[in-house]
Amino acid sequence: MNIQSLLEHHGILRNPFAEEDAQTDPVFKDHCISSAYHPVWDKVYGDPSEPSTAIVFGPKGSGKTAMRLQIDRHLTRYNEEYPTRRVFIIRYDDFNPFLDHFRERLGTFHSKKADKVLDSWRLWDHMDSILCIAVTDLVDQALATEAEANRQDSIGRQAQRIDRGAVAKLDRTSARDFLLLACCYDQSTASSFDERWEQLRRQLGYRNWVAYVDLAVAIGGSILALLVTGWLWNREWIGDRFALILAPLLVFAAAFAFLKRWFRCQAAAMGIHRHMRVGKRETAPVRRVLMRIPPRELASQSLPRFDRTDDRYDLLGKFQGLLERLGFVGTVVLMDRVDEPDMTGGQAELMRRFVWPLLDNKLLKHPGLGFKLMLPKELYRDIERESREFTERARLDKQNVVPSFQWSGESLYDLTHSRMAACTIEGRKVEPRDLFVDAVTYQRLLTVFQSLRVPRHLFRFLYRVLAEHCNRYTDAQPQFQIDSETFESVYAVYSREVDA
Repeated sequence: MNIQSLLEHHGILRNPFAEEDAQTDPVFKDHCISSAYHPVWDKVYGDPSEPSTAIVFGPKGSGKTAMRLQIDRHLTRYNEEYPTRRVFIIRYDDFNPFLDHFRERLGTFHSKKADKVLDSWRLWDHMDSILCIAVTDLVDQALATEAEANRQDSIGRQAQRIDRGAVAKLDRTSARDFLLLACCYDQSTASSFDERWEQLRRQLGYRNWVAYVDLAVAIGGSILALLVTGWLWNREWIGDRFALILAPLLVFAAAFAFLKRWFRCQAAAMGIHRHMRVGKRETAPVRRVLMRIPPRELASQSLPRFDRTDDRYDLLGKFQGLLERLGFVGTVVLMDRVDEPDMTGGQAELMRRFVWPLLDNKLLKHPGLGFKLMLPKELYRDIERESREFTERARLDKQNVVPSFQWSGESLYDLTHSRMAACTIEGRKVEPRDLFVDAVTYQRLLTVFQSLRVPRHLFRFLYRVLAEHCNRYTDAQPQFQIDSETFESVYAVYSREVDA
């Protein structure tokens, strides 16, 4: 007897318990993402018009990733309903590229051990990583062709799109800020860095011919200096030695303004390369781009060229101001899967070193910015042992913390029912209780579900029960309800595995 025959007898078209990961679970994505919620949903999701921070601590398999996907989907729907008050979504859940670049920047001495690398990770590294994701996405949107825009529509990303006409209408200050952000944080490899930046400049209508005045003066002045020196030498008004001294001096004087700006831009590019440690940035391309911005507009602008957060907050403010002009009134950062990077390896101590710098009240309560942090439950135990200094810096009492992302037996029963309903023939009603004989009572199901604690364990257990039951019967003599003996034996084995 196969599982599908059993399920079809109850009107269930596909196995609702086959998938264990929300990211690859079609039942969840197609149906349950908008119908099955954890009891703390309202607290975590909040109000999109006023983005707020929420921190969820939960064990593996408890549904943190599912909740993150639900938040993402609901924010997308909110953007579709309120196109003039949209929320920009930053999906901060793939940390390997940033940690790999960070390890390379630290050098061989620090990069041998993960704990040494993560000891050097700071708040501004998180801010740089978040801005890299956000700015790259924004530049992609600004440069998207009609075909690319249609492709984004087909994958449900239209609510994040920006109007290219609105990009072209940005004032000069906003255009400059956009170009500076792209210079520092755009990580796309779709085309060369210089080409992509120049394409964005043209899209913005940002005229920068003033940036080449000192170069023109340097070239013209140098040619004139050589001609004057040659003329004086040819008429024998100066000697050979004096001509060899005069010509370089005049050329240097003519090129002084250009050389001064070149060295300033080179120093800034070197600082960005050294201190923006999480992204791909080479000194020469960054210098070339900085040289294309008029010096008066570049003066006193914040760049990520020092190990401090002040510059990052200024750049974050520029980014938010730019988003506001493009129709976004807030920004939400969705952070998840901190146990998956190669460098943390699921170890609580390494995850703590990576996450702790981000727990800063100044950033978590930054106006117009909300964080939704899905963190492993092991980290909450470490928070309880932290110093007073950490507590005052993080101010977790203000962050909508869910210390234990737990499910009751009743809520897990409802979740199971929702998944079964999503897979059932239209018009047919089926309960989890219907899969079992009368000896497996409703109360017994609640007790077992409660002991399994998280959806992943529950789905694994139910799948095993179905498989074990089907192995005991044939298609010739099928049995369409699972008996108590099978239920209890599978539960006994699986509970020992979970507790081990």
